[in-house]
Amino acid sequence: MERYVAIDNVCAWPNLTLMPDNSVTATIFNQPCHGEWEGDVEVWGSEDQGRTWKLRGVPAPHAPGTNRMNVAAGLAKNGDLIVLSSGWGSRPKPPQKAHHDGTAKCLSPWVCRSSDGGRTWTHVDKFPEAPEPDMMALVPFGDILRCADGSLGVSCYTGRLGDQAYKYNSSYFFRSADDGKTWGPGVFIAKGNHNETAPFHLGKGKWIAAVRTLDPANMVISRSDDDGKTWAVGAELTRSAEHPGDLIRLADGRLLLTFGVRRKEEWAIAAKVSSDEGATWSHAATLTRLIESDLGYPSTVQFADGALCTAYYNSRNEVHHRYHMGSLVWKLSEFF
Repeated sequence: MERYVAIDNVCAWPNLTLMPDNSVTATIFNQPCHGEWEGDVEVWGSEDQGRTWKLRGVPAPHAPGTNRMNVAAGLAKNGDLIVLSSGWGSRPKPPQKAHHDGTAKCLSPWVCRSSDGGRTWTHVDKFPEAPEPDMMALVPFGDILRCADGSLGVSCYTGRLGDQAYKYNSSYFFRSADDGKTWGPGVFIAKGNHNETAPFHLGKGKWIAAVRTLDPANMVISRSDDDGKTWAVGAELTRSAEHPGDLIRLADGRLLLTFGVRRKEEWAIAAKVSSDEGATWSHAATLTRLIESDLGYPSTVQFADGALCTAYYNSRNEVHHRYHMGSLVWKLSEFF
């Protein structure tokens, strides 16, 4: 296991994308706070499996008095990098903090696109609204993935207006039939008491999703057998205070789930594997211990040689007392 402070002084909430040239990009929020002030979505790149990183470009620069901070990311069929990014209004300049009185406007997602590996970007500001009435703008989360019918799929969540976004939440699945340029209406992945959702296409139109719950603050599985058209919530996936998650297919065919552990004195980045398409899961292996609860949101890729990179955010660790994106470079044989 190799452990790095990969990008300093950012809260990050990273989303990793393995690029066609075997480099990896990290799509992040570029400020050391939980969206309290103005900030942008940036894309950084690594050509050494996540050990060192360089800024490539800014897919979602903020307008004055706002930020862009929540993302989903993935590759279009033609190889373009696509980032969906939402954010918040009523954001002051740093280091002032926003007042959380429930009146700040959630900004609708931008659809951002790069044809040169994240270096230069265009964006459009048209994305569907939530399928339910009286809901705030959608918040994208997780990976943009290919559906069986060739379209692209992504998850977003939202909350009911007036409930400060988090008292009532639902997650939805949206798809694009034109390689990510425009997106159609959403369908439920999980209704009520759910938000940040990581979907994964198992193949042949079968999907699973790791869905964060608000109470008891863990994750559950949702499944679709009709290529994302309908979903059904099933069994619990993690214990309390283990969320949110990221799902990938390993080279050996198993599924890998990485997630944050936020139980007091057990703070960590952890992982599980499944050999039966998510029906059952292994024990939870601790990839790295951390020293406080402001952590998590891991994202993982596997390279052609089998090495894995897991990126996450952390407010501080035992040797570095600032927000940062951490990266772990590791092998399955070390834990499973």
